[in-house]
Amino acid sequence: MAAAKPENLSLVVHGPGDLRLENYPIPEPGPNGDRVAIEPGAPREADEFCKIGRYNLSPTIFFCATPPDDGNLCRFYKHNANFCYKLPDNVTFEEGALIEPLSVGIHACRRAGVTLGHKVFVCGAGPIGLVSLLVAKAMGASQVVVTDLSASRLSKAKEVGADFLLQISNESPQEIANKVEGLLGCKPEVTIECTGVETSIQAGIYATQSGGTLVLVGLGSEMTSVPLVHAATREVDIKGVFRYCNTWPMAISMLASKSVNVKPLVTHRFPLEKALEAFETSKKGLGLKVMIKCDPKDQNP
Repeated sequence: MAAAKPENLSLVVHGPGDLRLENYPIPEPGPNGDRVAIEPGAPREADEFCKIGRYNLSPTIFFCATPPDDGNLCRFYKHNANFCYKLPDNVTFEEGALIEPLSVGIHACRRAGVTLGHKVFVCGAGPIGLVSLLVAKAMGASQVVVTDLSASRLSKAKEVGADFLLQISNESPQEIANKVEGLLGCKPEVTIECTGVETSIQAGIYATQSGGTLVLVGLGSEMTSVPLVHAATREVDIKGVFRYCNTWPMAISMLASKSVNVKPLVTHRFPLEKALEAFETSKKGLGLKVMIKCDPKDQNP
């Protein structure tokens, strides 16, 4: 028995006063249909957070795949047009899909105030650490040091532009901070913490230059012991990051101008039919960014 074709319920005018609901075939986008990247967080109402441009903090925001909101790993998906951004011809769908993690790096670097000449310490060489590295360099950071437990992830960090690598084993937070200072020749003005691990947050506080900024991107335990007085007496600003806002236009511009190259971040690709296998690959830590291709006609990088 053949599988039922997907329906596209349509209101059709057959003549004056003759309106009928009919199932039409799902239309194929033509050569002038828009290619877009969607921002998965769309506010449901124009509340005070939206009015000040920080809609990511809206308590009623819709966000794909955050229960009870459904995600968008499907053939056909409808999204708020205000949060769909047209992709230039020279930006691929795969690059478009990577705008979401890239946006975390953009938002983190903006919150940190990364600018020309800054020295930056990135804790963690997972996907978010690597996009933070990419964005920090694009925003003018002169030197970036990246730490991680994994040699393979640090190797990827080197590939995408890290100036210094530091593999962590069992060093104390103070020892890590001292090593970071030794590599850079001074304490970094900005630290971007992408692990959420307590000892890593502690190392970030000890490492950051007096008057500098520590941005917390990684999410760990709700209660975390940190040397807060050490930060306070040196005026180290500690800032949180929740997803992103107002980043898609910048991300698209960066990709279109080749200011950043996100392609090395993708290590595995799966068609939608093998999505379960894709998630297993990711869960086992076998890949960095695992791409699921929902369009059967678009299976190439």
